[in-house]
Amino acid sequence: MKNKLLEIQNLRKNYHTQNGEIYAIDNISFNIENQEFVCIIGSSGCGKSTLLNILAELEEKSSGNIIKKENLKIGYMLQDDALFPWLTILDNALLGLVIENKKNKENIEYVISLLEKYGLKDFLNKYPSELSGGMRQRVALIRTLAIKPDILLLDEPFSALDYVSRLKVSEDVSKILKSEKKTALMITHDIAEAISLADRIIVLSKRPAKIKNIYKINIDGNSPLERRKSKLFSTYYDKLWKELDNDI
Repeated sequence: MKNKLLEIQNLRKNYHTQNGEIYAIDNISFNIENQEFVCIIGSSGCGKSTLLNILAELEEKSSGNIIKKENLKIGYMLQDDALFPWLTILDNALLGLVIENKKNKENIEYVISLLEKYGLKDFLNKYPSELSGGMRQRVALIRTLAIKPDILLLDEPFSALDYVSRLKVSEDVSKILKSEKKTALMITHDIAEAISLADRIIVLSKRPAKIKNIYKINIDGNSPLERRKSKLFSTYYDKLWKELDNDI
């Protein structure tokens, strides 16, 4: 697969109900390259989360192929930070390692180094209630990175935050993923957010979800905020809005 980490071929998902079959995803094909940031956008209920759940093996596909690079490890970050209030920030960040029975000295030191590197050095022994929403999301991301995934699946990770916090956390996430040389696939309702973060944007139709278009984002700026200042930003926004507007 060379630089491909993941290749999705003709993926379909349908559910059987009392009223017949409901098709959620229909004939979706795309790939994800190493260290690429891909965003998926589409109207509410179109099947974006279903797609992520299938890739994370939380749901079974109905048909199609998912070809993974050998020994590919996937990390999944949910909408909610899902931090346990009774655990310290360090213990929350180590939770994935505990589940995988990989909480050893080397991995603990790695997690502590991430927390210190990304502004949480003074909060290791604090509790989630003592952190801002943005800081909690940073902890959730580091918890996901702790298991050293090759690709991160991000399910609208900023949706619970206010606008200013969303901007700040998107900067944090972009910086962390680039610094750690990680690959990401993120779903979002926010067109501007997708443009500011992604190398490519996949536009899904309303249910059953099909790929309407894939946009390669060539825009100046090394960070989401810098990208938002680019003259091309509004051009991409208009194109993507017209794609989605037809499905509203």
